[in-house]
Amino acid sequence: MPVLNLRSDFTAAPDLTEQMQEIGHRARAAARKIAQASAQAKDVALRQVAECLRASREAILAENARDVAAAKASGQTQALIDRLTLDEGRLAAMADAVAKIGALPDPVGRQLAAFERPNGLLIERIAVPLGVVGVIFESRPNVTADAGALCLKAGNAAILRAGSDSHRTAMAIARAMREGLEAAGLPADAVQIVPTRDRAAVGAMLSGLDGCIDVIVPRGGRGLVERVQSEAKVPVFAHLDGICHVYVAAGADLDMARTLVINSKMRRTGICGAAETLLVDAAVAETHLAPLVTALIEAGCSVRGDEATQAVDARVTAATEIDWRTEYLDAIIAVKVVDGLDAAIAHIEANGSHHTDAIVTADAAEATRFLAEVDSAIVTHNASTQFADGGEFGFGAEIGIATGRMHARGPVGVEQLTTFKYRVHGRGQTRP
Repeated sequence: MPVLNLRSDFTAAPDLTEQMQEIGHRARAAARKIAQASAQAKDVALRQVAECLRASREAILAENARDVAAAKASGQTQALIDRLTLDEGRLAAMADAVAKIGALPDPVGRQLAAFERPNGLLIERIAVPLGVVGVIFESRPNVTADAGALCLKAGNAAILRAGSDSHRTAMAIARAMREGLEAAGLPADAVQIVPTRDRAAVGAMLSGLDGCIDVIVPRGGRGLVERVQSEAKVPVFAHLDGICHVYVAAGADLDMARTLVINSKMRRTGICGAAETLLVDAAVAETHLAPLVTALIEAGCSVRGDEATQAVDARVTAATEIDWRTEYLDAIIAVKVVDGLDAAIAHIEANGSHHTDAIVTADAAEATRFLAEVDSAIVTHNASTQFADGGEFGFGAEIGIATGRMHARGPVGVEQLTTFKYRVHGRGQTRP
């Protein structure tokens, strides 16, 4: 099997601008071919990609060891190093995820709607690929495989820009993916990784590469997402913060509430679906507030609360206005007592980020109002906020969570990486 050297692909480019434009043009050409590939051809290619990832494990793990060593030497946090690190198990899971994406139903060519006009025209709305998707990500090298595979399944080409911390690992993963595509007879340029750490490459992608990029997906911290959202000349699928709430309503069962609050906050504190604020209805504060606060503290979570919350446990520190709008990504939660459902919804609207919000209640009317009136990408009833994940939605994987209101919202899986076009069938009709 030939080894593709991504670095040597661009050695002739005299500067970064020309290099990035060449990447864009090659992606556009590949996207046209991938868009016309059959479902079977894409599935075979993704299985081949998964096999190439497994076969390249020694090379990938060796490059990852170099990235991890550099991160440790530069004093990076243990949390970042953990996100960066691959081992045999994580690499196997990455390859398995690619194969599972291949086994998903093909999102391209689906008939989304069909209707007949009075003049006899038959009109169909059909799912088609977006085109070229640019993905800019930071320390998680598995994004290379997840994003590339999701884009391929949806008939798109992908331009990937890894963070400096994971650059060597991402290059090795992308090389294996390109080998798999070539072995399956599809264009290797459907997955390209920017072969430089130069931050100017991000700016070039945000410009759209002369119309070659159709959408940008950032995966990383607030600084990256803010830059992408402010500078991008093309549409963006992203969320800035995951300020997620759990509202324990008047009709909440205490045992269920305790289980869901602990899971929502503490299962994984560093993900965007982790709860950051707990709202407790005043109607059940006397019975529910103290047990919930105690459970959080005993689970290792620091609690910052309003006066009512501080009154039930001396270990609670005072919450400030900033706390209601903070994504901690840590074992910290803000807790507030609210006067009913209207107050809970108003608090979420004023302070939330439209990501994921939950209500705990046995009252169907309370749940119906909350689900209808809370304007977030994901709202849950009697379920943890940590279900905000493409895999948990049955999407196989996700390229990110989108909190905007245009096109994609919530987990962005293969269906969300398509758009649509209309096909109009006539019998010689003309417009009068």
